[in-house]
Amino acid sequence: MTVYKRNYRSYSGPVTPMRWRWLVITRHSLAEVFGSRVSVVLFVICMVPALLSAVVIYVANSETARLLLNMRGPAMTIIDNRFFFRLLELQGWLALFLTAWIGPAMVSPDLTNGALPLFLSRPISRAEYVAGKLLVLGMVLSAVTWAPLLLLFGIQAQLAQGWLWPNLYIVPGLIAGGLLWIAVLALLALAVSAWVRWRIVATGLIVALVFIPAGFGAVVSGVLRTPWGLVLNLPYMLTLVWSHLLRTPIGWRREPLPLSAAWIALIAVGALCLIMLNKRILARQVVRG
Repeated sequence: MTVYKRNYRSYSGPVTPMRWRWLVITRHSLAEVFGSRVSVVLFVICMVPALLSAVVIYVANSETARLLLNMRGPAMTIIDNRFFFRLLELQGWLALFLTAWIGPAMVSPDLTNGALPLFLSRPISRAEYVAGKLLVLGMVLSAVTWAPLLLLFGIQAQLAQGWLWPNLYIVPGLIAGGLLWIAVLALLALAVSAWVRWRIVATGLIVALVFIPAGFGAVVSGVLRTPWGLVLNLPYMLTLVWSHLLRTPIGWRREPLPLSAAWIALIAVGALCLIMLNKRILARQVVRG
C-alpha cells in the first residue's frame, strides 16, 4: 500500500437513523436548487406580491398611513376571503413558473448520468427517492404559496380587532388549497423530468401541459355546448376547489362543474404522473437491441 492511502480512515461519527436517510436526497437537491442564481432570482420575484400585500394590509388598517398617503375616507381595499383568494391565485401562477424552472432538474440528471442505480443500491427505496424529490419542491413552493399568506393573515388579525374569529376558516383553506396545487405541480414536474432529458424542453412542456389542455377543453365546451370540456382545464378545476375552501362565489365564471368533478380531475392528474414515474424510476433498465 502506498503512503498516501494510509490516510484513509473509516467514518466513526454519528449515523443517521435508517428511516431518515432518504432526507439526504432532499438536503442535496435543495442545495442544488438554491445554488442557481436564476432559481434564487425567481424565488425572490415570487415573494414580491406577498410583500406588497403586507403594505396594502397595513394601509387598509391604519388611518395614519392613509392620511400620509393622502387617502381620505375608509380603506378602498377590503381584507376578506376574496382578498386571500385572489392572492392565492396569483401566488399559484408564480409557483407554476418557478416549478417549470426548478422541476426539470430533479430527476433527469440522475437518469442521464446513471446515478439512479447508485441511489437505489443504498438503503433507499424508490418511494423514498420520489418522496425526497417531492419534499424539495414542497418546501420551495410552500414558501411562495400558503406560508406567506398565513403570515399575511396573522398581520391582518393583529391589526384588525375582532377580525380573527369570523375569518378563521381562511387558514385551513389556504393550507389545503396551497398543498393541493403544490402536490399537482410537484408530481407533474417530476414526471416530465423523468421522461424529458433536455431542461429547456421540459420547462416549456410543464407550462404547456397546463395551458394546452385548457384551450382544448374550451374548444370542446364551445363546440359541444357542454361545461364538461372544462375538466381538461387544470386551473379551472383548481379554482373550483379553492372557491369551496375559501367560501368565495365563482361569480363571473362560466357554469361551474360539480366540486366532485374537480377533485376527480386533480386526483387523476396526480395518479397519471405517479404511473409515469413508476415506469422510469428503476434500479436497473434492460435495453433490448
